[in-house]
Amino acid sequence: MDEQSRLKVAMQKSGRLTDFSTDLLVRCGLKFSRGKDQLVAFGENMPLDLLFVRDDDIPDLVEEDVCDLGLVGLNVVAEKSLELAAKGHPTRFEIVRALEFGRCRLSIAVPENFSYDGVRSLAGKRIATTYPYLLGKFLTDNGIDAEIVTLSGAVEIAPRLGRADAICDLVSTGSTLLANRLREVEKVLESHAVLIRTPVALPASKGEWVERLLMRIDGVQQVRESKYIMLHAPRSALPAIRKLLPGSESPTIIPLEGHPDRVAVHAVCRENVFWETLESLKAAGASALLVLPVEKMLA
Repeated sequence: MDEQSRLKVAMQKSGRLTDFSTDLLVRCGLKFSRGKDQLVAFGENMPLDLLFVRDDDIPDLVEEDVCDLGLVGLNVVAEKSLELAAKGHPTRFEIVRALEFGRCRLSIAVPENFSYDGVRSLAGKRIATTYPYLLGKFLTDNGIDAEIVTLSGAVEIAPRLGRADAICDLVSTGSTLLANRLREVEKVLESHAVLIRTPVALPASKGEWVERLLMRIDGVQQVRESKYIMLHAPRSALPAIRKLLPGSESPTIIPLEGHPDRVAVHAVCRENVFWETLESLKAAGASALLVLPVEKMLA
């Protein structure tokens, strides 16, 4: 297959989304190898090539049709969309899937000794960030006049260096804020990974592979927390057992040979199955309980 007919997917070369993005594509069936400093990896069993780039460059690469798809954080996409709008340019890429990893939030944080009494406390202050457009929109929406100090990195140390009174940065666990004696006070954006695609119409061969990839992503995401439960139970216990199966559709009921009053129950549970769940099922009359991971599922 020639290079022009292969899908090109941009993804973060290093950072919090890299391993999750790679794992998602592997779970979708992609086989590839990548050297330590290699910026391009070629799919061995799918017409799909990976470009490892800075996350801030991914929307541009997709918008300019250099890449067909991009795996990137919603925070990056939202910032780029606001930047384009401010410059009078329409957004020329679209989000085609919200993904279940990379969850974090863009938040405003202040030093521990900052006297904070609501968003009005930010008026007239200097706020350091790498997301000036998202922060600007938040301040405008709340009627706050504050100075935005745009930095390229190390935002969390800006207050200690005297460059800002507060910061607006991504927060995941909050440990970085604690280490720098900062506390979170306002949430600007809830973020997670997304899949974006080019605005350009794709040839049929590429379009077919995009649809197949989307279908596989849906299948992977459906089973991320899913478990397959098998158990034996008296028929009389079925109403109680159905109520105890977490996130399950109608289970499959199979008669047990030689035991007219007992059945086998098989069910896909779309929520995690805890020990307490199994103990409750056993107390309801279930026996021979078996819980298996679900690797793939197509609805």
